[in-house]
Amino acid sequence: MAISHYNRTISAAFADSVKAQMDFGAGAGLIKVYTAPMPADTTVGITTQTLLGTCTCSDPCGVSATGTLTFSAITQDTAADNSGTAAWARFTDSTGTVVKDHDITVVGGGGALQMVSTTIVAGGPIAFTSLTETLP
Repeated sequence: MAISHYNRTISAAFADSVKAQMDFGAGAGLIKVYTAPMPADTTVGITTQTLLGTCTCSDPCGVSATGTLTFSAITQDTAADNSGTAAWARFTDSTGTVVKDHDITVVGGGGALQMVSTTIVAGGPIAFTSLTETLP
């Protein structure tokens, strides 16, 4: 496992930048949950992945302080579009511009996003109870 540490000025600037990108545009940012495979980076488009559902961030998305971005309430997707195993999520601003991708695992699995269950059933909910991102 790689370990990196940044000074607080850099950490704060990073968290502020992510928040600004999530809040760009006239509406709220989105978290789109997909099946595998996760693209190599954010410039790679969606190909064989299935969109399981979309959760909507608050607008603004949250609060950034000293290198930590704490998301405000995230509106669940009350009726998932498709069934499948959640493997990753693409975060976009309200215009659809990609901000970041994160892997998804079950709680304790080490993913950047962790869910109680990664099994999504069409018509069922997809929800994140909290989301905090901290740059070390």
